Amino acid sequence: QNYLDNFWPDLKAAHELFDSILQARRERESESQENSGKEYPEHLPGEIVEAGIKSGRYIQGTLNVNKHRAQLEAFVRLQGFGSKETG
Repeated sequence: QNYLDNFWPDLKAAHELFDSILQARRERESESQENSGKEYPEHLPGEIVEAGIKSGRYIQGTLNVNKHRAQLEAFVRLQGFGSKETG
């Protein structure tokens, strides 16, 4: 803010962009505080997920995403299975 005020006081677009970024940051911080400091809200409460894993309704694994083709390639490595078996 100080930089823009001191060196570019007449550059309206830069000031508007700064204000927009600042507002988005404040909104994200307030949402984060509402979610108890979590970056993303939970889809299901933790106790339901844990009960589902224990009952076999849900499975637990590690999501692996291809960093070069993230939108097209991913797989889940199931816990408790050999390293070659995936789901």
